[in-house]
Amino acid sequence: MSDARGGSALERLTRLLTLVPYLLAQPGASVGEVARAFGVTEKQLVDDLRLIWMCGLPGHTPADLIDVSWDGDMIVVSNADTIARPLRLDVDEASALLVAVRTLADVPELENREALDRVIAKLESAAGDAAASISAQIAVQVETEPAVVARVREALRRQRRLHLRYYVPARDEITERSVDPMRLLLVEGRSYLEAWCRRAEGVRLFRLDRVVDIRILDLPAAVPPEAEPRNLDDGLFQPSPDDVLVTLEVTASGRWVADHYPCERVEETGDGGLRVALRTPDTRWVRRLALRLGSAGQVIDPPELAEEVRAEAVRALAAYGEVVSSTPAGGQ
Repeated sequence: MSDARGGSALERLTRLLTLVPYLLAQPGASVGEVARAFGVTEKQLVDDLRLIWMCGLPGHTPADLIDVSWDGDMIVVSNADTIARPLRLDVDEASALLVAVRTLADVPELENREALDRVIAKLESAAGDAAASISAQIAVQVETEPAVVARVREALRRQRRLHLRYYVPARDEITERSVDPMRLLLVEGRSYLEAWCRRAEGVRLFRLDRVVDIRILDLPAAVPPEAEPRNLDDGLFQPSPDDVLVTLEVTASGRWVADHYPCERVEETGDGGLRVALRTPDTRWVRRLALRLGSAGQVIDPPELAEEVRAEAVRALAAYGEVVSSTPAGGQ
């Protein structure tokens, strides 16, 4: 979700958490000086200050809230001792942070690995032996395609257009795309290329493990001025409310569906299977998926889609029976 008063909601939250300690360390700083330091306009900074004025400890009485004033151009913050104190992590929190940072260090897109190694060393020293020992026993595997990532990074560096052969699971087909790369992303453990797709004439995300082939073209990347990066604060999967909500039940052998397709909801059924709900503007690929699953899954809702799948299965079996009956005995 974007916030017109200073970037996305996540960017604003990060700024607010940094702003109070900064102001406490810089008493009497001016509005203009602080706005420049945080890369925002003076109006955006004043909006942030007004929001800080409503923050504080539970109770929300005047004595509990942070006091912020900007008399003229000078900012004064008081009653903010709690947030000014250094953050103390317990063993579990420190271990989780170390696991996350080590996972980040294994991402091929990372360019400044040495800086991250120094951060890991400082965290291990501050967290103590217990947290370092626990975190060292946990590893998170990040799904990446190193060769594809390297080619994308080269195209971004040289500002060149890319040609992709890209697998689209929703249609079970490989498409040809010419794209102008914008940025590399790591979302939910997977690498994505965000680019202006000349086939779709819009900004698209391409999962790099679905890239069948990639070539750097001898053409400059030309991202249109109106192309804006997607805001992923609300997650990668952002279906339209007009999409059809489909519910499937799959057995233990069909659990891969939840990993392969963007699901809105996933529930355990108690017998090793799953009940998954997903939204789609086109149910044709769901019918193909249901036929592919066979006895490993079935469409539960909507009823009309379940009936269409049954009808297609009957037609397929009938056609198979005709082929078998027309084959000569002992023939091929």
